[in-house]
Amino acid sequence: MKFGDIIVAVAIIAVIVIIIIPVPLVVLDLLLSLNISLALLILLISIYNKEPLQFSIFPSLLLITTLFRLSLNISTTRYILQDGNAGSVIEAFGSFVIGGNALVGFIIFIIIIIIQFLVITKGSERVSEVAARFTLDAMPGKQMAIDADLNSGLITEGEARERRQKIQKEADFYGAMDGASKFVKGDAIAGIIITIINIVAGFVIGSLMRGMSITEAIPRYTLLTVGDGLVSQIPALLISTGTGIVVTRAASDSDLGNDLIKQLFRQPRIMFIIGGVLFLFGITPLPTIPYFTLSALFLYLGYALRSEIIKSESEELVEEEAAEVEEIRKPENIIPLLQVDPIELEFGYGIIPLADPNQGGDLFDRLVMIRRQIALELGMVVPMIRLRDNIQLESNQYMIKIKGTEVSNGNIMFNHYLAMNPGNADGSIQGIDTVEPAFGLPAKWILDDDREKAEILGFTVVDPSSMISTHLTEVIKKYSYELLGRQEVKTLIDNVKENNSALVDELVPKLMSYGEIQKVLGNLLKEKVSIRDLTTILETLADYCLITKDANMLTEYVRQALGRAITKQYMPDKKAKVVMLDPDLERRIMESIQQSEHGSYLSIDPSTNQVILNNLSAYIQKLVSIGEQPIVVAAPIVRFYFKTLTEQLIPDLIVLSYNEIDPDVEIQSIGTVKI
Repeated sequence: MKFGDIIVAVAIIAVIVIIIIPVPLVVLDLLLSLNISLALLILLISIYNKEPLQFSIFPSLLLITTLFRLSLNISTTRYILQDGNAGSVIEAFGSFVIGGNALVGFIIFIIIIIIQFLVITKGSERVSEVAARFTLDAMPGKQMAIDADLNSGLITEGEARERRQKIQKEADFYGAMDGASKFVKGDAIAGIIITIINIVAGFVIGSLMRGMSITEAIPRYTLLTVGDGLVSQIPALLISTGTGIVVTRAASDSDLGNDLIKQLFRQPRIMFIIGGVLFLFGITPLPTIPYFTLSALFLYLGYALRSEIIKSESEELVEEEAAEVEEIRKPENIIPLLQVDPIELEFGYGIIPLADPNQGGDLFDRLVMIRRQIALELGMVVPMIRLRDNIQLESNQYMIKIKGTEVSNGNIMFNHYLAMNPGNADGSIQGIDTVEPAFGLPAKWILDDDREKAEILGFTVVDPSSMISTHLTEVIKKYSYELLGRQEVKTLIDNVKENNSALVDELVPKLMSYGEIQKVLGNLLKEKVSIRDLTTILETLADYCLITKDANMLTEYVRQALGRAITKQYMPDKKAKVVMLDPDLERRIMESIQQSEHGSYLSIDPSTNQVILNNLSAYIQKLVSIGEQPIVVAAPIVRFYFKTLTEQLIPDLIVLSYNEIDPDVEIQSIGTVKI
């Protein structure tokens, strides 16, 4: 194989030389036998290939083998017409086919030519044309599919490059096969013409130049012509068959032989039907023995296939059971048990229909809407919400878990609706008193018959699925800062990087780590401030992270940068009644701030803390009584610590700093919290 390229080049040149220079009969016999061997080799390679590109040299090989056959035809024609003898191989083939009758032998040879030219060659040529056309037409679609897989991350750049090269090679291959099939067609036509020349010229030369009688010339030259034609056309027939197999092979993971066996003999029912039909043919006037024999053969095949399928299924079942047992025994299978889902919604068996689309449940669709709503409101991607039934719960009970721990639960009533008074409902309705789980509002479970009446009176009426999804939404908002981990932060930052690569490259990881950014984002989410405008947040962090590394101080800077959005969120009408902090109280808080290696914290004595909370509670009650949302406004440096101070008693209290409020907002103070 070291000098294979040289050998091939010399062989091609030798083929050309054979056309001009006569070769000895012994060498000619060897070359004719080699021609048949090459044809068999090509046919077998075509059968055992799994895909056409494994035999990509086939178009070039068709040209070489066609030229080789034609050069041998010229050499044999020279010997037939010159000496009346073309070697033992041709004479043996001619004698075998003719069998003592020149006319019958010639007719058989003509039939072989017709089969070769009209059936196999014509069919292969047509398939090559269609395959080339469809392959070229399909190229743009395949290229787009590769680009789509690459953009979605399903494949790498290297895999995409390999697939593009494969598509290009397929197009080149089928295009070359379309042209090379013309060689096979021309070879068949040339074989017919050479045969006619050999017979006619042989009769003339034999009778006129060699003095042979017509009765002697016809058998002699017919034998040589038929033998020569068979020696050239049988390899051509084999190569044409190989060509047809290559261009008609569909994509498969196996070779042609295995595919034939698997696809023809895989359904025992078909074998039984064929066996029955052949048995019916056997009891008709048709010959009995052939049909009964074939019927028995197909019935046996059907029985054997069915037994094999049953045995295979039983073995697969045993193997699956053994594999499951072995899988359970493996120590590494304990690892999945350690996985904790970020969000879980567990429910009793009675709530299953709400989560089953086949039973008309729409809870799955609502989960999609919840994730979209949270993304729009808070700017974070909610992890996948795990739904599972829990037989330990009551049938109408559900439970919400965050990181494996229960944080809330609720109950529903089947065939009922939840009616809530938004504050302006006129009248009362009959129902079962309850508490709406998301906001803790008083509500009633009412029947479907009372739904229309409740809506007319001004009550807000929701179905159980809406109640559960609303409850779940509020829980996710409340604990959103716990659901935002480093990986989620990285995903959000990667999304920003697509359009703001300079910003991200400057900030991460040179100035801040994902963990430090996570703390700031968590502080914002904890107070229900949206992080959707992540570009502004990162810009602010990049500006101020060199001044301080304190996550709480950086959070205050970010809140000031998001002031317009915060103002719009809590003061949509640009008017607000708020509670202020006394300057002495603010000074006392600033003096109580302690610094540590882990950050700053507020250290204030419990008695002072209690006085502050008592004064604040009075103002909050006053605001609630007039229908206003309680809002406290403090100095920027005090805001975070005052929020921390009130968090245990009043977790939902809104505390804003002066710098966060838009200048256009009209603020009216209803009081000042003092010590």
